[in-house]
Amino acid sequence: MTGLEDRIEALEIRAAHQDRTIDDLNTVIADQWREIDRLKRLIARIDDQMAAVELLARTGEKEPPPPHY
Repeated sequence: MTGLEDRIEALEIRAAHQDRTIDDLNTVIADQWREIDRLKRLIARIDDQMAAVELLARTGEKEPPPPHY
């Protein structure tokens, strides 16, 4: 019976390692999605700023002064 018990123990150890690996991968994926979402928001802001600059360039208007003036 020792051979069977050893095999079962080996399978349990392997399953525990796989569970830990899955949890680690899940954490990495969640972190990456948060970073991707942050970068998407940043790119959207940059796109908005570029559109505003392009509009000013096309219309020939002066850029408004900063709010502290």
